[in-house]
Amino acid sequence: MKAKYVNPFTDFGFKKIFGEEASKPLLLDFLNTLLPEHTKIKDLLFKNTEQLSIINADRKAIYDIYCENEKGEKFIVELQKAKQNFFKERTIYYSTFPIREQAEKGEWNYNLKAVYCIGILDFTFDDYESKTEKGEVIHTIKLKNQHGKTFYHKLTYIYLEMPNFGKEESELTTRLDKWLFFIKHLEDFQGIPAVFVEEVIFEKAFEKAELAKFNQTEMDSY
Repeated sequence: MKAKYVNPFTDFGFKKIFGEEASKPLLLDFLNTLLPEHTKIKDLLFKNTEQLSIINADRKAIYDIYCENEKGEKFIVELQKAKQNFFKERTIYYSTFPIREQAEKGEWNYNLKAVYCIGILDFTFDDYESKTEKGEVIHTIKLKNQHGKTFYHKLTYIYLEMPNFGKEESELTTRLDKWLFFIKHLEDFQGIPAVFVEEVIFEKAFEKAELAKFNQTEMDSY
């Protein structure tokens, strides 16, 4: 059966849905489902996704999506289809760029804005010690001390292991459930499922993802 909607697990599909200026409300809604209530985002500004090293010969970083909220906090959103052995290390490396770019010349008190690195993964990590942790969809990581107390609140890594998300349409209870269901199954849908009907944000997401609405240049890129 011919696909009706773009595959979000491709660079083009992911950026089409979440990474364009017209997609900003979708990205904002999705990010707010992942963040605690006190860090909800009101507005986003897309930033240059290519980050250059201080020394030209050094390796650079190219993000899928890089944006900043109204408080100057930075958000890196990465989609990873194929399993990569050192994906955790890659996201930690990537997080150094939005930290470093905040440096000010002259007198500076080193007060940094928060940085969030979000990875949407079409695979699972294989280094968990417990079955419970291994089966979880969302993994939120902060720097903690030997007593389990958060040492630094302004650096957060969030990994979504999509293969672990197994809810059916009738089991979706939260906004995040709906986004995960949308991302995981979008390419298989032949119409808008009932759970998304009259949901303005999701109707807009389906409209952005509909292949019939792509122009020839977009189809060639896809």
